Amino acid sequence: MRGNRGRDTTPELQLRAELHARGLRYRVSVRPLPELRRTADIVFVKERLAIFVDGCFWHGCEEHHRPAKKNSEFWSTKIVDNKRRDNETNQALAERGWAVIRCWEHEDPEAVADRIATALGRPVKSGRK
Repeated sequence: MRGNRGRDTTPELQLRAELHARGLRYRVSVRPLPELRRTADIVFVKERLAIFVDGCFWHGCEEHHRPAKKNSEFWSTKIVDNKRRDNETNQALAERGWAVIRCWEHEDPEAVADRIATALGRPVKSGRK
């Protein structure tokens, strides 16, 4: 379990590079609501937009999640709890005026950056040449 990164995963770094190339500036691994013990991967504080890059295994991606074969009861409970907590986080942030974008680790960083740019009211264009 120690080998599993909590931040700076490859999908996060790819998305951050794409956002930065588009001239978007953000905060990394920040609690949008200090009283809520939940950390967003990318945060646009002024615009009140929180981005979560969810891992397919940890958050139960319908497309890529494969149930664990060992200790399956523990892991299935863990994934269900993660999904419940994700929904609670989305709701808590929405109630306090935040927008939330959740993306999967397998999604194309450019497509996710397009969604983020749209949410920020910025032009949708690729930052890379």
